[in-house]
Amino acid sequence: MTDLLTQAEYKAIAAALTLPRSPFMDGKYQPGRGPLMATLNPATGEELTQISTANAEDVDFAVDKAREAFEQGQWSKRDPEARKDVLIRLCKLLTRNRRELAVMESLESGKPIRDCELVDLPETIHCIKWHAEATDKIYDQTAPTGDGALAVIVREPVGVVAAVLPWNFPLMMLAWKIGPALAAGCSVIVKPAEQTSLTALRVAELAHEAGLPRGVLQVLPGDGPSVGEPLGRHMGVDMVSFTGSTQTGRRFLHYAADSNLKKVVLECGGKNPAVVFDDAENLDHVAEHVVNAAFWNAGQNCSATSRLIVHSAVKAELLEKIKARLRDWKVGDPLDPANHIGALIDQNHCAKVRRYLDDGAQGPFIAPTVIEVTADDIRAREEIFGPVLSVISVASNDEAVQLANETDYGLAAAVFSAGGRRAIRAARDIRAGTVTLNCYGEGNIATPFGGYKQSGFGGRDNGLHAHDQYIEVKTIWIDLSDPADGDNLT
Repeated sequence: MTDLLTQAEYKAIAAALTLPRSPFMDGKYQPGRGPLMATLNPATGEELTQISTANAEDVDFAVDKAREAFEQGQWSKRDPEARKDVLIRLCKLLTRNRRELAVMESLESGKPIRDCELVDLPETIHCIKWHAEATDKIYDQTAPTGDGALAVIVREPVGVVAAVLPWNFPLMMLAWKIGPALAAGCSVIVKPAEQTSLTALRVAELAHEAGLPRGVLQVLPGDGPSVGEPLGRHMGVDMVSFTGSTQTGRRFLHYAADSNLKKVVLECGGKNPAVVFDDAENLDHVAEHVVNAAFWNAGQNCSATSRLIVHSAVKAELLEKIKARLRDWKVGDPLDPANHIGALIDQNHCAKVRRYLDDGAQGPFIAPTVIEVTADDIRAREEIFGPVLSVISVASNDEAVQLANETDYGLAAAVFSAGGRRAIRAARDIRAGTVTLNCYGEGNIATPFGGYKQSGFGGRDNGLHAHDQYIEVKTIWIDLSDPADGDNLT
């Protein structure tokens, strides 16, 4: 585990950073044709740097270079083991520069440095390394045929991929996409969130240093209309992988329909329940997991537990334990490793979260908030994406499972119960892509992650399932019959 530094040491690293200031295209930083965009520190409101953004012309340029690289085959047709070696070198460079990247991410996202150091950077590196190691271990197949034919089923890279990232986990979501996409042999164009462009740009530079050919990984900072929509509508883009709001995800389906019917994979919002039955054991353990699930990254997490559906028999005791746990969750300067909750991403988002709380306070910091609501309360139904836990009391375990499913979303859920069969039955009945029993989590890099209903579309991140998103499956049918037999139709 990485040892945390002091607040003063992190501030010294921050002061010495050289920040990227332009798109990374065709193997180098190049000025974009779009306007300058300020990148702000959400904790202080101070400007970190001005970034030259991309526009539709830059999108055309990047797509041309990505296609050129793909067709030339320096990456797409390279031996899987050779691709693996380059990605492993990238992981080594990320490890060497991990502290710089952690501070950069904390500065532009408002995330606590302890999370960046202990979670985000290690998971980012591990993700890319895991997919790199899988590169030369995923086999093609043969299909059963008669003696007169051989059917070979091969996996081929899909082509040019646009990866559109959210602002809540800039590095981890970058890794979730470029790990399997690059391992498959695709060319990738990354559109980071406007608020968090810096780390994606730096990773692209390091990937080029690791040996990735020009045009294979490019990063285009900018807003949705200038970069995201042109990528979504571009006839030269074969696939879009998007993580973000359900509303924006819908747009990419429209863009695909209006252009070339490109593949679209969406990982969108959630209103995730933690269901606590009346027989839940060790409520201290339950409280620990619920607090972490609800308030990690200030609740700015698509899989955050924002609904606590708890049996009335254990509600009062559990809420007392949750409140006691929250005393350790300090809020403040993201570069202070003592703090568990940093700043929300920007003023607009902060104002949105405060509207749910009728909170007239100002500033970028919102303390963890636990509120008791009814099942039809707007705070029990809409994704708040902030440090807010809505508590709903129920009279039976069956009612708890029923309420868990009363949502448009279906990304994640947790069930707490001492009854093994009862808990497993509930996990089967809850319509969500990941259901944990007696804990909170998203599985690990080996398990697929994605959602039901309006939480997801088209595929899964993580695991070998993630590789399936970035490939086309081709059947090659080989006729082995002897022409002399007279039954060869060709």
